[in-house]
Amino acid sequence: MASVKLTNVKKIYGKDTVAVQEFNLDIADKEFIVFVGPSGCGKSTTLRMIAGLEDISEGTVEIDGVVVNDLQPRDRNIAMVFQNYALYPHLTVFENMAFSLRLKNVPNEIVYEKVTKAAEILGITEYLTRKPRALSGDQRQRVAIGRAMVRDSKVFLMDEPLSNLDAKLRNQMRAEIILLRQKIDTTFIYVTHDQTEAMTLGDRIVIMKDGFIQQVGTPTEVFDMPLNLFVAEFIGAPKMNTFKTKLVCEGDKYYVNPYGAKIEVTGKKAEMLKGKRIGSREVILGVRPEHFVLSSSDNPEAIPCKIVVNEMMGSELHLHVVEDNGDKLIVRIPTVSLSDEQRASLVYGSTIYVTFEGKVMHFFDPETQANLLV
Repeated sequence: MASVKLTNVKKIYGKDTVAVQEFNLDIADKEFIVFVGPSGCGKSTTLRMIAGLEDISEGTVEIDGVVVNDLQPRDRNIAMVFQNYALYPHLTVFENMAFSLRLKNVPNEIVYEKVTKAAEILGITEYLTRKPRALSGDQRQRVAIGRAMVRDSKVFLMDEPLSNLDAKLRNQMRAEIILLRQKIDTTFIYVTHDQTEAMTLGDRIVIMKDGFIQQVGTPTEVFDMPLNLFVAEFIGAPKMNTFKTKLVCEGDKYYVNPYGAKIEVTGKKAEMLKGKRIGSREVILGVRPEHFVLSSSDNPEAIPCKIVVNEMMGSELHLHVVEDNGDKLIVRIPTVSLSDEQRASLVYGSTIYVTFEGKVMHFFDPETQANLLV
């Protein structure tokens, strides 16, 4: 097992194209860490620098306390699973998984032991004599994972391994990776653009944008206390609703006035505002879709909206609504909380009234987009 440390790592292509900027991160032994962000944010490039598949322009990468900048990939004692499986079509599943061991002239009995054990863990024992073309997408990915497992590497690197699978198989394989982690108990570094994968798999999440780290934290930390507006909108599905409004301090109480409603800030958020001595000011207010609730027209805390899209998701409704000023919001309503009459009324063009509790608000600076409570 091994820890991984990246210090001031930078990747520059050509003269001035900077893909990764001042990347600093300590990854603990046996930790499962996820790099997540939009396409082009530098997450895969960072992973490839750890693997030795990309040169490091500046900074250092250490594995188990040893600087590996100048080591070849084969000498870093890492295993990598790629997005496209990278299986040899002319070899059986067994031989694909055994390939790296054959190159090292590992004795046949040890090869057999390692491959069959990995196949048993991954549930692909019955496919060992087949070739990749006879396998489904998730079975091929299991083979690719098994090929990495037999190497007994210190660090397990995974570059968007589920992106080629359909939604049902992604959910299944995500659960399989969680179980796999419990069984082999090594250090994982996982790259994805899917924030659901990041939230469900990672001990910690590294959120990236334009080559910079935006936030590092546990799934709970980045969801409950995003450092900036980008993280707030990136983590969570559907994304957080954000709109400009006025934060008003009246004595020892705080209020917001979104679209004419007056809603008091309560709970921990109110205490944090007091502790930071934040006065009345313009803010970007953030409220997650699941924190909205249906209200009535006579409620002074209610916001009138018109439904433009109604998405039935089974256990919940996703209502895309437009406020009178033209701002668009998304509201998630559990279907179990609705009567048949209410469901029938939530249709395109109808007016509804929504509000939210004072303890669920997030406040961001309109200029810097930083979270005011961090």
